[in-house]
Amino acid sequence: MNNRQPPRPLPPRITRSQPQRPEATQGRKPEIQVRATGPILPPSNIQGNALMVVIAIMAFLACLTLGAVSMVRATAASWQSQISREITIQIKPDDAIDMNKALARARELALTFVGTKSGEIVDEAATARLLEPWLGSGLDINDLPVPRLVIITIDENNPPDFAAMRDLLSTQIPQAFLDDHRTWVDRLVSMARTTVLIGSGVLVLVFTAMVLTVIFATRGALSGNRHIIEVLHFVGAESLFVAKEFQKHFLKISLKGSAAGSLLAASVFALAGFWQDQRLATPQADQASALFGRFEIGFTGYMGIFATMIVIALLTTVTARLTVMRAIYEIDQIRSDPSRTDGLPQD
Repeated sequence: MNNRQPPRPLPPRITRSQPQRPEATQGRKPEIQVRATGPILPPSNIQGNALMVVIAIMAFLACLTLGAVSMVRATAASWQSQISREITIQIKPDDAIDMNKALARARELALTFVGTKSGEIVDEAATARLLEPWLGSGLDINDLPVPRLVIITIDENNPPDFAAMRDLLSTQIPQAFLDDHRTWVDRLVSMARTTVLIGSGVLVLVFTAMVLTVIFATRGALSGNRHIIEVLHFVGAESLFVAKEFQKHFLKISLKGSAAGSLLAASVFALAGFWQDQRLATPQADQASALFGRFEIGFTGYMGIFATMIVIALLTTVTARLTVMRAIYEIDQIRSDPSRTDGLPQD
């Protein structure tokens, strides 16, 4: 019988790690670091800054025109609404009539028609205040052949029969004359429409000039960076990729320029409204209000300015993209036909 025991396993040898020698690390290759890609066009150059200034100026003019048109339309609508709510009965002075009785009688006759709400007789003091800017203060209305007025408030949605009212007044009071302000309303409507047409024409001119400016600026940027586009084409870059890079470049420029011009235009209207509020009941503010109305464009006007800013930015971007695509197409045509020399930069 074999009583021989198997050998015991040896305990593992504990070895101390030795530091690597410098000679062993010299042969190892350094890690490759990927360099961040930069834009095809530089973020800021002379052409980009000039284009930004031009877009800012055009955005300012466009927003200023839009705000002015909105302000004039609001003022004309306010005048039209005020005139449409009232009619005036004028009674000429005559020795054969009692003016106070004639005024009261005219008011009663007018209120008998359906569509009238109330009537107010303009007294002598109010009539004198109306004539004060032209004839001065301290007037005696009884010494002047000044007609007296009766103001009748009407329902805009259901106006009375003005022809029947005019006939009744002329029959009962020969010195009475009914003025329904139709002539003034028609003139205000014509003025508002003309102003809107002029403003729309100015906006179209501004947008057209901006498109042409962007086209020439984009072509200038392409002519200065044509070698970059040709190299990208040679290495296999797609046309859409190059156009996208130019599109992003001009989008940033157009957003900065249009935002600056729009904010400047909005500030002009805000400062004008603040100046008018601070100088109420002064000759300067009264004359400005009489000519231009309130320098307020409201929330709708400011939203229109913001929309104009977005439209200008998008229009600039689309124009830049189309121009780049056309320029790349011309480069491809020249590469496919080397005999063509048109479009190549002359050294």
